[in-house]
Order: sequence, then structure tokens, then C-alpha cells
Amino acid sequence: MLETYFTMGTERVYQLLEGATLPWEPLHRLKKFCHDFFEENGSRIPDALPSDVTIEGQVYIEDGVKIEAGTFIAGPTILCAGSEVRFGGYIRGYAILGEGSLVGHDTEVKHSILLPDAKAAHFAYVGDSILGRGVNLGAGTKLANVKVDMGKSTVKIRLDGKLVDSGLRKIGAILGDGVSLGCNSVTNPGTMIGRNTLTYAVSNLAGVYPPNSIVRNTIATSVSSRP
Repeated sequence: MLETYFTMGTERVYQLLEGATLPWEPLHRLKKFCHDFFEENGSRIPDALPSDVTIEGQVYIEDGVKIEAGTFIAGPTILCAGSEVRFGGYIRGYAILGEGSLVGHDTEVKHSILLPDAKAAHFAYVGDSILGRGVNLGAGTKLANVKVDMGKSTVKIRLDGKLVDSGLRKIGAILGDGVSLGCNSVTNPGTMIGRNTLTYAVSNLAGVYPPNSIVRNTIATSVSSRP
């Protein structure tokens, strides 16, 4: 099941995926992973940051990370080499930005995993989600993470015709490697999109989508295979 979404890599962030079978399992592990990491390594904040960058709590910033002025980063958060947080970026904690990943202008990230080269560049919300390697979120994309009952019950996901309890009251989207969402798209809680799938702009996405697909806009009932 995991291979429908992600190919394992050697970078640090993939430790969260080791041994997982269901795609959302790494979210269950994220808090403990962060606690263990900071117990072993402590925080690491470079001296040469812009004066108006706000950092609160435990934050570890590897060499080669670019952080622009006017950003807010709350821990626990790990920023891996080559990742970037642009002006207005807001990270609320329990976040890992893999190598080369990007949190852009007016983008908010909380309790999420960005695998290497994943990009949420403009006006996005990424909550309780996993973005695979090379994922791109079009401007204005929102990964909704709470059902209309405001988290009173766990989110259930239909896999292979069976309703599976994720065990999570908050879960956004699981986006496989190479997924690209069109501008101003919204994913409903528990949306899962297989690798290399493209969606049109202004799509309202819910449920599970196969890999290598093209998903047309509106509530996504129209799916075709990519050539």
C-alpha cells in the first residue's frame, strides 16, 4: 500500500516511513519522532538569520536552509538541508521539511511531513498531511484536516472497498510522489492521491485516487489515466 504513494529514500525524513504499511502511519509517529530527535540533538539555530524571523520552541535548522525575513517557526520543527521558508511562511510545530522542500509566502504548515523537494509555495494550508517527493501545491491550495464535527470522531478512509479507521481525529491529505494539485484546490480530510497524479485548478477532492491519473475539476468524479 505504501508503495502506491512513496518510494523510500535515504534522507533523514524517510525514517518516519520505515516499516509503515498504511500511508498515514507516519503521522501517528511524528510527535514521538520529534521528541526523540530533540532529546538526542537539541535545537540548532544559525546565527545569521534575518532579525525579524521569529522562532519559538525546539527548532533544528541544518546547514543550507534558507529562511527569509518575516517568517514564524514554532517547534518542534526540523528543517533539513536545502529546504526553504519564504517571507510570510508560518510553521506551527511538529513539522519536518525534507531536503529541498519549500514553504512559501503566506503558507501555513502544522503537524505535517514534507518529503524532499515537496513545494507549498503560495497561500497554502498544509495540516496533518504528508507531501511526497516532488509534490507541488498550486497557489491557494488548502488541505483541510478536520471534519465538520470539529474532530469529535476519527476520520475513516475507504480502501479496497472497506472503511478503515485512520485513528486520527485530524488528517489532511496523503499526496504521493510527483502529485501536482491545481491552483485553489481543496482536499477534504483523509484524501489520498496516488503518485504522479495531476488535478485541475479549483478541484474539490475527496476519497482515494489512483496513481498516474488526471483529475478534472469540480467534485472529482472524472478520473482518467495519464498517457
